Amino acid sequence: MTREEYNRLFHKEQLNLVAFKRLMDCDEEVLRLVNKAIEKEREECAKIADSYADGLERNYSEIIADKIRARKQE
Repeated sequence: MTREEYNRLFHKEQLNLVAFKRLMDCDEEVLRLVNKAIEKEREECAKIADSYADGLERNYSEIIADKIRARKQE
């Protein structure tokens, strides 16, 4: 994740509203940020697998992409 992506996510998840709290007092906000970053990275990985799909029938790339996306439910 780039610094710019981090900054956008930081503000999107409104962590700027808890910027003056002690870290131990904002567990929920930090956990939300971490989970959003993981979700974003997971989707980017799945898109790479999707890009190898040939479009004719389900192939291993599409199956891999589905498995990557499904990890958020585990």
